[in-house]
Amino acid sequence: MSTASAPSNATNAWPAKLRRIRALVSKERRQIVRDPSSIAIGVVLPLILILLFGYGLSLDVKNVPLAVVIEYPTPEAVELAAGFQLSPYFHPWMTRSMPPAQQALLEHRVDGIVRIPADFSRRLGAGDAEVQLIVHGGDANRARIIEGYVQGAVGIWAARRQAQGQSSPGPSVNVQSRLWFNEANDSRYFLVPGLIVLVMTLIGGLLTAMVMAREWERGTLESLLVTPVRTDEILLGKTLPYFVLALFGFMLCVLSAKFLFHVPLRGSVWVLLGASMLYVLIALGIGLLISSWVKNQLVASQLTMLATFLPAFMLSGFLFDLRSVPTLVRLITYILPARYYVAVLQSVFLAGDVWPVIIPNTLALAAMAAALALASRAVMRKTLA
Repeated sequence: MSTASAPSNATNAWPAKLRRIRALVSKERRQIVRDPSSIAIGVVLPLILILLFGYGLSLDVKNVPLAVVIEYPTPEAVELAAGFQLSPYFHPWMTRSMPPAQQALLEHRVDGIVRIPADFSRRLGAGDAEVQLIVHGGDANRARIIEGYVQGAVGIWAARRQAQGQSSPGPSVNVQSRLWFNEANDSRYFLVPGLIVLVMTLIGGLLTAMVMAREWERGTLESLLVTPVRTDEILLGKTLPYFVLALFGFMLCVLSAKFLFHVPLRGSVWVLLGASMLYVLIALGIGLLISSWVKNQLVASQLTMLATFLPAFMLSGFLFDLRSVPTLVRLITYILPARYYVAVLQSVFLAGDVWPVIIPNTLALAAMAAALALASRAVMRKTLA
């Protein structure tokens, strides 16, 4: 008799399991509708963050305050100085001597000094003219960019004189350069995919961290634990509604990147969606793991910020190339999921479906998602102890 009933019990197990999961998902859906904070985190917060960072954060350098010292206003010197006045990258301040320019640089009212010496025209005719550049080095990256801009302005001036059949300083070499993957030379091409990583990290972690911790504080999770619902069913029921909500926020970010910031999407939408689904699961899993462990909303939110947003901001390759950081720090970044997601997004958006980049990074995300699912199941036990 027991042998005959075993297949029947196994057959009824899956429908019962699905009914319990469907009931949990329905409960969370109603909770989302009743509590607007989850909708605000999943929908409103992505829009605010992508607009705030997209418009407010830029690595481009424009309107650089620059002191241009013309010690003797010959036509050649004035023509060179005019190139800085007409450039959108500089906001020049003209002076006839170095002491006022040096004082302005000391007070950081200007970021650099271009000195056109008194013998500029004479040495120009001899073919060995020089222009002195002094740049404020407080921000090394900005200083290098300003140095490149000044050299570019002088090069344009020299090329124009050469085209007119006049003498120009330095060798007459015409360098034709081209930027791959960012023809517009716009830092938003580089920043916006990384911003999507930050937004998805933040909202994914906060959604489940706040929800689970709130259930513990209100005591509603205790009532759920005494039901026949299993641990994996609780985790799945808690994850699915917020997974859909986070994906909706992700779609808003992608649409903003494409149509608001005009970042090209050169790869497959399905590759982008697949990698993003894995990363959303990782972010939700981190929130579930933290909130199942600490059981307090304030502590869970703070730990989630420390464990997700800050590492994603500093150590994901979002702001700078990880090959430039010390070896120890670079090794630490390999345990951060944001590192792999940034690589996938930048490849899909700017370069296309580069499989040697996409496949290993996506596999790393899949392994992390599976590990977090197992860890959450181990921490979330049906016990009140």
